[in-house]
Amino acid sequence: MKIKILLFITLVMVSCKNNESKDSSVAQNSETENIEVAGRQNFQLEVYDFDGLEKFLSLKDDKVYVVNFWATWCKPCVKELPYFEKLNDNYSNQNVEVILVSLDFPHLYESKLKPFIQKNELTSKVVALDDVDMDTWIPKVSESWSGAIPATIIYKNDTRKFYERSFTYNELETEVKQFLN
Repeated sequence: MKIKILLFITLVMVSCKNNESKDSSVAQNSETENIEVAGRQNFQLEVYDFDGLEKFLSLKDDKVYVVNFWATWCKPCVKELPYFEKLNDNYSNQNVEVILVSLDFPHLYESKLKPFIQKNELTSKVVALDDVDMDTWIPKVSESWSGAIPATIIYKNDTRKFYERSFTYNELETEVKQFLN
């Protein structure tokens, strides 16, 4: 088990790619941690294992979902987060929802993730994935996913696209617009 965890940590740290180019309830398989974010009292950081997170990858309600897998220690991830926030702000009234899935390590939620959310005043839904069985859940997200981040799924009902790369705002907006037409 320790070897799998060490392998996962190494894989995720090495594979962080740099490619140019509201539901308020808590799922059965989650934990919550209270923090204050951007002036919101008692913000609930939802922490899921993959079974709990999976519902965010298959909602069928005619909304466009943009699900981004990221971590605070991944520079390309952090660089593109403002683009996801801008997309969330610009398209929330057009039935688009951004969900930011943090792959930060659980022991860093207090010292890194929560302060990052506060400092950057993230308004998109942020959830944390705490599931070390990446050999099982990575291919469930996408058969083509190597496990590198940033990675993003954009979907609406049964139509979905997976991206293992970074985005500029214009690139992200272009992809989302395909789902709005």
